[in-house]
Amino acid sequence: MANASIWTCPVCGNLLTETQKSFICEKRHCFDKAKSGYVNLLPVSRKHAKLPGDNAEMIRARRDFLHQNYYQHLQTAICKAIKTYMPENGILLDAGCGEGYYTKQICETISGECYGVDISKTAADFAARTDKISHYAVGSIFHLPVSDQSCDLLINIFAPYCETEFIRVLKSHAYFIMVIPSTRHLWELKAAVYDHPYENQVKDYPLEGFIFQEKISCEKRILLSHSQDIQNLFQMTPYAYRTGTKERERLQSLQNLEVQTSFEILIYQKER
Repeated sequence: MANASIWTCPVCGNLLTETQKSFICEKRHCFDKAKSGYVNLLPVSRKHAKLPGDNAEMIRARRDFLHQNYYQHLQTAICKAIKTYMPENGILLDAGCGEGYYTKQICETISGECYGVDISKTAADFAARTDKISHYAVGSIFHLPVSDQSCDLLINIFAPYCETEFIRVLKSHAYFIMVIPSTRHLWELKAAVYDHPYENQVKDYPLEGFIFQEKISCEKRILLSHSQDIQNLFQMTPYAYRTGTKERERLQSLQNLEVQTSFEILIYQKER
């Protein structure tokens, strides 16, 4: 039995229909599901690397850290915001879903359907293995394999922003939720590792094509009581890409750390 979906063919752009083992479009382009359940809709021509996106080490670190519930307060705040703005039986897209930590909980919270897209094949696989209700695909935020005006709400958590694609896939007057780190997020971690720590830069809230609705602040101090948890937290941040040997040695010497988490949940409505 075939089921309709919001996924589109990366070859011709037509809607894909889901069968038991694959997705197929009217031009007979076919994409098999992986054993875990996700579908790869990222064409080779749009890959900027052999394995684009976060690598397996980074994804495992994030999964292990998040499953300790250190960010449960953020997960709860996101779900609360979504319940406020998500219509009954609507369709939600998590653009840049990672390993699905937030997507899974969102799907268990709402009455509609959840879709998650990430450019990392490893991340999509992790997500599909742990969440059998949501729909996952490998794809780029900058070329979403999603049909026009098909989504009632789009969420973007610490992932790249693409104005044209987000506007394209959202229905008229639908909502967009973006989650970003605030200026002092993880300040104590940076102060322990770097000689000259700096605050995060937060851009102005207005976005072209959207009407800003509100900002929800989410803050909590967390105690990391194991060195591996500290390592995992650091590994899942952008700092992991640009840290030298001296700073890494400081990081490895930390046995426990109390750190401030500080997030901003930004709510927008599509102009038309």
